[in-house]
Amino acid sequence: MGTQDEDGAARRRFDVADAAPLLLDGRGVVTSWTRDAERLLGYPAAEAVGKDLAGLLAHGDAARVPDVLEQCRRDGGWAGLLSARRRDGQPIPVMARITSADEPGGPSRWLVLLNERGDAPGWAMSRTVLEQMVGDSPIGIAVVDTDLRFVWSNAALARFGGGPPERRLGLRFADVQPGLDAEAVEVQMRHVLESGETVVGYEHVGRVRAAPHRETAHMLTFTRLDDDHGHPMGVYYTVVDITDRHRARQRLALLDRAGRRIGRSLDIARTAQELADVAVSGFADAVTVDLLEAVLRGAEPTTEPAQGGAVALRRVGQQSPRGPEATADTDPPVVAYPVGSPPVSCLATGRPWRAERLGPDAEDWRPVLPVVGGEHVGPPSVLVVPVRARGATLGVTTFLRHPTQEPFDEDDVVLAEDLVSRAAVCVDNARRYTRERDAALVLQRSLLPHRLPEQGAVEVAACYRPADVLTGVGGDWYDLIPLSGARVALVVGEVPGHGIDAAAAMGQLRTAVRTLAALDLPPEEVLAHLDDLVARTAREEGAGPEAVVGGAGAAAEGAAAVGSGCVYVVYDPVDGRCTMATAGHPAPAVVLPDGTVSFVDLPQGPPLGAGGPPFESAVLRLLPDSTIALHTDGLLARGEEWALDTGRERLRRALERQASTLDLRCRGVIDVLVPDRPHDDVALLMARTRRLSPDRVADWELPADPAAVAEARKAASRRLADWGLAELSFTTELVVSELVTNAIRYATGPIRLRLIHERALVCEVHDGGATAPHLRHPRATDEGGRGLLLVSQVSRRWGTRFVPDGKIIWAEQSLTGPEV
Repeated sequence: MGTQDEDGAARRRFDVADAAPLLLDGRGVVTSWTRDAERLLGYPAAEAVGKDLAGLLAHGDAARVPDVLEQCRRDGGWAGLLSARRRDGQPIPVMARITSADEPGGPSRWLVLLNERGDAPGWAMSRTVLEQMVGDSPIGIAVVDTDLRFVWSNAALARFGGGPPERRLGLRFADVQPGLDAEAVEVQMRHVLESGETVVGYEHVGRVRAAPHRETAHMLTFTRLDDDHGHPMGVYYTVVDITDRHRARQRLALLDRAGRRIGRSLDIARTAQELADVAVSGFADAVTVDLLEAVLRGAEPTTEPAQGGAVALRRVGQQSPRGPEATADTDPPVVAYPVGSPPVSCLATGRPWRAERLGPDAEDWRPVLPVVGGEHVGPPSVLVVPVRARGATLGVTTFLRHPTQEPFDEDDVVLAEDLVSRAAVCVDNARRYTRERDAALVLQRSLLPHRLPEQGAVEVAACYRPADVLTGVGGDWYDLIPLSGARVALVVGEVPGHGIDAAAAMGQLRTAVRTLAALDLPPEEVLAHLDDLVARTAREEGAGPEAVVGGAGAAAEGAAAVGSGCVYVVYDPVDGRCTMATAGHPAPAVVLPDGTVSFVDLPQGPPLGAGGPPFESAVLRLLPDSTIALHTDGLLARGEEWALDTGRERLRRALERQASTLDLRCRGVIDVLVPDRPHDDVALLMARTRRLSPDRVADWELPADPAAVAEARKAASRRLADWGLAELSFTTELVVSELVTNAIRYATGPIRLRLIHERALVCEVHDGGATAPHLRHPRATDEGGRGLLLVSQVSRRWGTRFVPDGKIIWAEQSLTGPEV
């Protein structure tokens, strides 16, 4: 043991009047012991001298002695908190400072200064000064040594866990602040110790022991403390509670995410599912969105108890730990809430309902909720918010939190109402759009042919697919119109824009086409009259050709037909002639009997009502069993893109596919080229041509001599007998007599008589005249003028059509007998 003079010299040298000093040799063995050390640890000098320093420390710190001595040799000293062991075996935290006590030329020695509870004056700031300056600060403040053990802390730090300051002393940060992810915080502290850089504004989120269900956020600042020689002694850090600010940011982020992700479509179920997806994880652990049945139909919401005293809703959106269970592509399941249950009360009152923990009184409606938690962890927290928009309640949204999470509070109610109200407006918009779209779809389908008329010229199949919900119902249409002489007209058209206006304009356009077709005009003249009608209507309603660019805007102006497209085809089964013209519309495709697909080189006319050069027609002869495909431009589109060449190539490949029936082939083309919800609606009309057998057609050249009338009657009667239609001889002879007589009397040029035996008996008389006969109503005293009147009485229909070399007067009779 050293002398009192040596100890006093060492004490004066290091100014440690309040410390308990002792000396170690280079190996860490005690060589000098003082009365202050005896009072601190209880060992008399006789027992202490000769002990290894590790023998004076608790087991955990005893193992650190070799590393501490190595650091002393390297850095010239060491300071930190140690856990010493008193003579009676009780541990005591002490602040230790080790510095060199070597004498010139003497052996290596170390002076150890021990101070109970870390009050060593070797720190830059004493505990007393810290207490006076920041002990009462509302900000949590603490000092840790180089081993990250607490040396000092103020009372405010207790709010963040770990208990009062005296309980923290000597413990590591991870022992008292487990909720703050101690590992990440200690990484920051070590960085500060090594680099000397101050870390400001380090934010950390976690849960503290005092409130394990409540997520808290803290901002920490770390500063290194150095001794007089610049050696690091520890870290001084502050903790500020920023939970309120953190929650405010979370709420804003949630509302921002909701604004970006909810309402991206006009589909009710998809919008409800988006609400559930946004709320889960950021606000709740499970969410259900239940809407009234009427809302899904686009009708006004009504709440009526179903049988059994329950209110039935449709679960259109759900997100939970199991994942979404209701999607826009499936029929939403029905959930029934008993009358008087909180969800039904929310429907009736329009006010939210909250339960910190779902109680036993919810057993009658709890089974319809997603499973959150379980019996071993307790009931979940529940928040029910009505889905209200524009004064109407559309359904309810139920939020659930796991029992280990913080229950819903009043702030959460406000946030949930804001979140649901934003989604409710989107749901109501989708509901209103659904109603308008359904009305437009019903209108359009009512204006399209319910079934195509029976005829013998072609075998026909048609398919229409409306546009998706976002785009809306368009104005595509198709038609098949029987014409005189066993011919048929095939028509496909498209009105620009979407919605009810486009559907109504489509109906007007289709009616106009049927009216013009009844006049037996050639295709180019039909389109010319149609173009004039559309342009005149647009002028009368204040729109012009510039409405073609407006598209949907033109529809809103009441001139939706401006810019419409139409292709008009006339097919004659007698000779296979096919005449067609187009107005701003894709040309038809033709599939030959051998499967070869080609597109008609058809002169393109301007869109209807737009003005431009006159319409031209093209004529081609089709072999029997050829298929002509008329379609709208939506069939050539891919998404919102439209390219003629690539679209035609895709259509060619689709048409080359074989099918057992024409109807299956038509639907197959639509399924291959058009998605279930296309951007634009699509119409496809496919017709497989037939030819009348030559023995079903009879024609005769007649001289312009009244004597030829009797011969014409006899020839027609003989042909009817050959066809097994002798019962029609009387009426047919009457029709032939009147039509041939009129041609001889009023027309010029050669006269031809033709009979066609198809689904009806057609009688045609061709002459070179350019004037059409008119039906007269003669008086009783008139000697003539009754011929066409008699023809109209015994025929199903009759009329006149003009051809390049004259006109044809025709009459059509039913094969079952005269229609009187």
